[in-house]
Amino acid sequence: MSMQQPGAAANGVESRPTAGLRGASWDSALIPSGMTTRVFAVATDDGAQVLGYLHARGGERAVVMVMHPRELLVSHYLVPYLVQAGFACWVQGPRTVGNDLRLEHEVALLDVAAGVRQLRELGFDKVVQLGNSGGAALFAFYNQQSQLTGERRVSRTPGGRPVKLAEATMPVVDGFVFVAPHPGQGALLMNCIDPSVVDENDPLSVDPALDPFSESNGFRPKPESSAYSAEFVARYRAAQRLRTERIDAKAKALLAQRMAARERAKTSGARVDLMAGSLNAIFEVWRTDADLRAFDLSLDRSDRRWGTVWGSDPLASNLGGVGFGRVCTPESWLSTWSALSSNASFERCGASIQQPTLMLYYTGDNTVFPSDASAIFATIAAVDKRRIDIQGNHHGHALRKDAPLPQVQAGTAVCDWLNERFA
Repeated sequence: MSMQQPGAAANGVESRPTAGLRGASWDSALIPSGMTTRVFAVATDDGAQVLGYLHARGGERAVVMVMHPRELLVSHYLVPYLVQAGFACWVQGPRTVGNDLRLEHEVALLDVAAGVRQLRELGFDKVVQLGNSGGAALFAFYNQQSQLTGERRVSRTPGGRPVKLAEATMPVVDGFVFVAPHPGQGALLMNCIDPSVVDENDPLSVDPALDPFSESNGFRPKPESSAYSAEFVARYRAAQRLRTERIDAKAKALLAQRMAARERAKTSGARVDLMAGSLNAIFEVWRTDADLRAFDLSLDRSDRRWGTVWGSDPLASNLGGVGFGRVCTPESWLSTWSALSSNASFERCGASIQQPTLMLYYTGDNTVFPSDASAIFATIAAVDKRRIDIQGNHHGHALRKDAPLPQVQAGTAVCDWLNERFA
């Protein structure tokens, strides 16, 4: 298995730095000749159906599985490199594509299990899971649960929903590649949630003493770096945890109200109780894009630029409709977006990872900062583990116009590592 040289596509077309403008999707010029894509409808243990996309040229014995709990990464930028190097690549869609309302990580594990079973049934000798960003903690959680006997697995989501992990067939995989991993969606959100919100029902409410965008607290507009004091940072971090606790309490209260209504309905039969017992509450979580490190470049120093992964206008990204965990149900908040309740984190699951592991960290990442990356890597228990740092942003884009495309460097690094262990 030989890897194409950086900058040269399999079909002889040069890979241009402008390919980075394609976001996290592949440059079609890099697709190897002979690569085909087969679509599989795969049934899960709880009766759902998910789709898997197998990119391959035929005859491969090892496969790399790519999945994100909320996104469909069919054309992920690493796919052409993997297939060119002689590995099949399985990209799977979860049942909750683009839908925070229904995402519970415990249920998503059934989707992962169905994909791994399908790959084993297709005859692949080795299955390596590649978790990009939020896919990394999902796979760490799957690995933890797959190594437990059925009765020791999680039986209910943090919101109390029964989940059939005990009866599920969850094959153990052979290795991991984590690309720009964050510590878990809940941990990520608690790092960037704006704790100056006074009233969850009023997105414009602000506690001036905690306002991250107040110059009196150290904020400075782009391009000047903000300068928050150590005292403010400590108060801010503590307040972020308190806000998370408050939203946890709100989610649990909504669930308790629903269950109480169901109990009342058993005896009263009243329509109002039947309706309340059926209500699946939906709530908004405003202002979730305010990690101080995104604006004060002296905190957790790295190659990053001023701003967040959502952009360099904090008013637009913090108050806009697009962001992390904006709209949730109580169940999805507790399972996915609460750092205090979610099971899907490296802090809770990293110690289960004994298999060979490669971690790629982009040094200009505006979502995963150096201390986050170091903490993630430290949790991984594998003896055979390696970390490679590449200059780029969260999606593998170059930090300078004249710099080589980091996605190419990532593709080379991943395939070299895979060849050493799974060729």
